[in-house]
Amino acid sequence: MFSNLFIALRYLTGRNSGGARYLLGAVAGIGLSLIPVIVTLIVADGMIRGITDRFIELGTGHLQVWPYRETDGEESSAAEVEAEDANIRSLIQETQGVHGVWRQRESLGIIAGSKGKTGISIRAIESSYWQDEGSRKYLSAEAGEALITADNEALIGAELAAQTGAEAGKTIRVVTLRRTSGGRTVPRTTIFTVKGIISSGYHELDSMWCIISYEAGKKILAAQPAGDPFVVKINNAYKDSGSVAALLNWRLPGEFWAYQWKDLLRSQYSSYESTRQLLLFIMLLIVLVAAVNVSSATSMLVIERQRDIAVLKAFGVSPKMISGIFLWGSFLTGLCGSIIGIGAGLTIGCFINQIMRGIEAVLNFFAAFTSGWTIHLLDPSYYLQSIPIIIDWKTVILIGAFTILCSCISGSFPARKAGRAKPTDLLRKQ
Repeated sequence: MFSNLFIALRYLTGRNSGGARYLLGAVAGIGLSLIPVIVTLIVADGMIRGITDRFIELGTGHLQVWPYRETDGEESSAAEVEAEDANIRSLIQETQGVHGVWRQRESLGIIAGSKGKTGISIRAIESSYWQDEGSRKYLSAEAGEALITADNEALIGAELAAQTGAEAGKTIRVVTLRRTSGGRTVPRTTIFTVKGIISSGYHELDSMWCIISYEAGKKILAAQPAGDPFVVKINNAYKDSGSVAALLNWRLPGEFWAYQWKDLLRSQYSSYESTRQLLLFIMLLIVLVAAVNVSSATSMLVIERQRDIAVLKAFGVSPKMISGIFLWGSFLTGLCGSIIGIGAGLTIGCFINQIMRGIEAVLNFFAAFTSGWTIHLLDPSYYLQSIPIIIDWKTVILIGAFTILCSCISGSFPARKAGRAKPTDLLRKQ
C-alpha cells in the first residue's frame, strides 16, 4: 500500500509534467466546483438560523403551553381561572431547563397614523419578555425605547411605522373588535402612545408588529375560548426543546399541552429546509461533474505511463497493485481538490458580509454615474441585513467525503483497465 501511495504521490507532485498536468487539472476543477457549494451552505444555514432565531426569540418563544379547558356549560370564575393559571405558571417555571415564562394574547386589528392606516398583528405580552436576553439581542430601537412601562404605550415595527407615519412619542389609534353583552361584534378604538420604533432586522416581523402590554391586551382583545397561552424560553432552544416539551406534557394537567417552536413554525421551517436541500443538491451536481473528470485525467495518466506499467509488470508486480497506484492517484486528487475547495469556500463564506458590501459599494459607485439607482444584492426588505456565519461541520465533512468517494469511483475504471493490460502489448505500442 505504501509503495502504491508513494508512486501516486510522485505522479501527482513529480516534476515530470506527464502525470501532474492531468491530475492537477482535475484537482483545480474539483476545488473550483466545491467553492460555491460551501459558500451556499454557509449562506443558507446563516439565513435560516438568523430568521429562525428572530422568530423564536421575538415571536413564538422556544415553547408555548396552550390550555384546552373543556366547557360543560358552567364557566369558572375569574378568581378560579387566575389561581389555576398561577399554578400552571409555577409548574412551568420549576421545570428543568426553563428560564422564562410569559402570558400572551394575540389578535388582528387596524392601526391609524398620520399617513394612513393598515392591518396589523397586535401582540399583548407581559413587558418583562422584552428584557429577556434573547429578546434584547435581536430587538433594537430605531427611535424611543424598546420597552413598555405603561398600559397606554405601544411598540411599533419600523416598516409599520414607515407605512403609517407613526413616530416615537406621538399617539396612534388602534381599532379592534369587541363583543357586547348582547353578542354583537363592534369595533373599538384605543389610543396608544408610541414608546418606541423597533426593528428585528427582518422585514416580515417589522411590517406587522404592534406590541402592547398584556394588561392592555386583556382589555381590548378578545380572549381565546380556553384561555391565553404561555410563552416559554429554555436554556437551549435547538437541542432541548423536544425533551423539555415532553417533560412539561408529563408534569402539566391533561388540559394543557406544550408545543415546540418546530411545531409552531413547521410549514415555514420545512420550506427553508427544502430550499436549502434543493440548493445543495444542484451544487453537488456540479461537484459530481468535476469528480467525473478524474476518470479522464486518470485515463490520460495511464496512457502517459504505459512504459512504467510495462516495466512494473515485467518485474512481477500484480495487476491489483498496478490498479492500486492509479486508485491512490484518484483518491489524492479528490482529497487535494476537497481541501482546496472547502478551505477557499470557508474563507469566502466567513467574510461573505464584507464581500457583499464591497461588491455593492463598487456597483453603486458605477450606478451613480449611469442610472442613479441604489443596488442591493440582498434586498433588506426580504432578507436579513447581516447574514450570521453558521458552519455545519458535519455537512462540510460529508461533502468532502462525497467528493473523494466520487473521485475514487470515477478513477476506478481506468485503474482496473491499467491493471489488466499485458506488458507485451504495452511495450509494443511504445
